[in-house]
Amino acid sequence: MLLAIDIGNTRIKVSVYEETNEIYHGVFEGQKFFDNILKIFEMFPKIEGTVLSSVGKMDSGLVALLEGKGFLNSIDQNSVVPFVNNYGTPGTLGIDRMVLAAGSVLNFPKQNRLVIDAGTCVTYDFIGADDVYLGGGISPGLRLRYESLHAYTAKLPLLEFKMPEDLIGNSTAASIHSGVVYGFISEIDGIISMYQNKFVDLTIILTGGDADFLAKYIKNTIFAKSNFLLESLRDLHLYTINHE
Repeated sequence: MLLAIDIGNTRIKVSVYEETNEIYHGVFEGQKFFDNILKIFEMFPKIEGTVLSSVGKMDSGLVALLEGKGFLNSIDQNSVVPFVNNYGTPGTLGIDRMVLAAGSVLNFPKQNRLVIDAGTCVTYDFIGADDVYLGGGISPGLRLRYESLHAYTAKLPLLEFKMPEDLIGNSTAASIHSGVVYGFISEIDGIISMYQNKFVDLTIILTGGDADFLAKYIKNTIFAKSNFLLESLRDLHLYTINHE
């Protein structure tokens, strides 16, 4: 069994795999992470190793805990990946973006691919059919858009996400929901169309915490895979073992 851990900006996601089959999935807040990890090892004593990615600095206590539970594959900038990194500043490429790019190459071979990760931020990553990673884009995620309107204006309230009842907001709250949500959807649909105009036979993979919501409204044809990063971690782990 393999434990895959994705430490993001706001949440920590984990999956347990028996070969390629997911047998457990969980999402945790950071303060309860250690207790939950210990419970997972109690629930699945046959876990033999862990593959881990983190968007921030790795916690030394977590590393020590996982190393004490078997083999630890901590993905970093020096990990073996199935693509050529042609990013202008390769050392600054986020580990999450690197893992998603690897997963797209391993799962969608010989295709132009655009991976969209809709989480705290929205990241766009393009990998050509020749398995060369070129880069992409970064913009604020859905929650950040609500927070920025509140933080950088004098009177706009901080709202929780709500699907607008109408395109035309007839109150301040309704106007915020309309602007944020429809703007978010339109941005992603528009960027997809721009990539499609530039690259033929484009495969689009949509993932992240807002993927399931977005999949209902995106006009373009996509593969919606909310746990694609964890699946990509699993697949990259197997790839690195076979190519060390």
